[in-house]
Amino acid sequence: MKLNQDDYRNKVLGCWLGKNVGGTLGAPFEWQRQINDVSFYVQKDLNGQPMPNDDLDIQLLWLIALEEKGLDVTAQRLADYWCLYVTPHWAEYGNAKINMRQGLQPPLSGTFQNAYKHSCGSYIRSEIWACIAPGLPHIAARYAYEDAILDHGNGEGTYAEIFMSALESAAFVVSDLRRLIDIGLSYIPADCGVTRAVHTTLECFDRGTPWKETRHEVLRLHRGSPVPWGDTSQLSAEDKANGFAEGVLGYDVPSNIAITLIGLLYGSDDFGKVQCIAVNCGEDTDCTAATAGSIWGIIHGANAIPQKWIDPIGRGIKTVCLNMGELGYFGNQLPQTVDELTDRTVRIGRQILARNNAEQLCSAEPTSLEDVAAWNPKAGDGGRSIWGGFYGPRFDFDFFSVYVDYGVDGPVIRDGQPKSVAVSIHNRYKTQANLSLHWYLPDVGWKVSPSADGYAMSFTTWLAKPLALNYSFTAEHLTRATNRAVLEITIEGRPTVMLVPITLLNGNLF
Repeated sequence: MKLNQDDYRNKVLGCWLGKNVGGTLGAPFEWQRQINDVSFYVQKDLNGQPMPNDDLDIQLLWLIALEEKGLDVTAQRLADYWCLYVTPHWAEYGNAKINMRQGLQPPLSGTFQNAYKHSCGSYIRSEIWACIAPGLPHIAARYAYEDAILDHGNGEGTYAEIFMSALESAAFVVSDLRRLIDIGLSYIPADCGVTRAVHTTLECFDRGTPWKETRHEVLRLHRGSPVPWGDTSQLSAEDKANGFAEGVLGYDVPSNIAITLIGLLYGSDDFGKVQCIAVNCGEDTDCTAATAGSIWGIIHGANAIPQKWIDPIGRGIKTVCLNMGELGYFGNQLPQTVDELTDRTVRIGRQILARNNAEQLCSAEPTSLEDVAAWNPKAGDGGRSIWGGFYGPRFDFDFFSVYVDYGVDGPVIRDGQPKSVAVSIHNRYKTQANLSLHWYLPDVGWKVSPSADGYAMSFTTWLAKPLALNYSFTAEHLTRATNRAVLEITIEGRPTVMLVPITLLNGNLF
């Protein structure tokens, strides 16, 4: 397969234009849980500018992170940028920030006491990973995972971003929406809420069900969850008459992923119809329309978006949730237009393609996709190699990765009560190593068993299972809200020192 460099750029530009159009069209109706009747922008004072949209904002931040720190961004690195520059304190954004400021690493930052981990805040920022990894859905999905776990941890929100990023990446070379959906689904669990909502949508569409009835069925089956937070007594009389559960604001991503696909399936090749159906379904309208617009823009390219949708909002970018503007830390480092954003995205994309020996996906030669029918980019393991370790943070070193699992009760310890922590050491290199282990404990009165010191032999992961270690911590009397221990791992005969932080919150304060 070959993708011409101009075609690649046109698709990236289509993505960002579609994002701005959908975000602007849907913004006035966000979380109005009703059927809308929209055929064009309702704002009278756009003056050639789009509405600001957090759906795009954080992706601008991730672009800057890639430019500043290189291609190997991890959840821990993105967390630093998040704490520095993301301003909102609402929902999953705010809960994650609280956790990060207490010292919790991703994915705990997105899981611990986060009622919104099943919400929509991460799939709406999936496009950046697809656009820098065109035709490489496995790469896009891995980036998306590192992003999503910041504020969605082990929730449906993480599956939603992985699904969308894989779909969008494949859309650079595949135009068949049904095949794209199939590719995306291969990266997430077959029994998760997002997958079930997608299947409901496809089944209704295949039966010839009108889009409004498909929307009703999706909301009847997939809106809400039996958990005791949130108040969504905002349902319209029509929705109540249809017997929809009121649900909760914290469990919305399966139904909104489905609504995004309703717009794309029923709108088909008509950009305006895609946009309006997504908004007219109600719910998280700026997110569903913006993501549908991005996917349509990737498939068809910027040149296919009707000019009437672009003229009222222009080509500028307006931000709402980053403290990085003219008076912020970065000044004009933020892209000012979708064209600048496109050029900078493509620049990173070229580096990703070169690293993965896929330069043909940004080629000077004409686009040639004759072999795309034989291409199989689906995840062979259901995506488990991507999302299977998100119950605790992962720390990567040159030759090793170390996973920490705090168990079902999370990173909490109480006076006099033992707290179990599991550590898994993965040798990623081709030779075995003799490891020395030592714990640095938070304070006097802390104990760790079986011992603060130990020795172990680690074989390469290709030859043996990872080294699994189980520890129990006890503190006589906790005096701090946040308690940090450090596991020091050294290797005999080598200068290597690996430091793995363990964060335990004072459960007596909860």
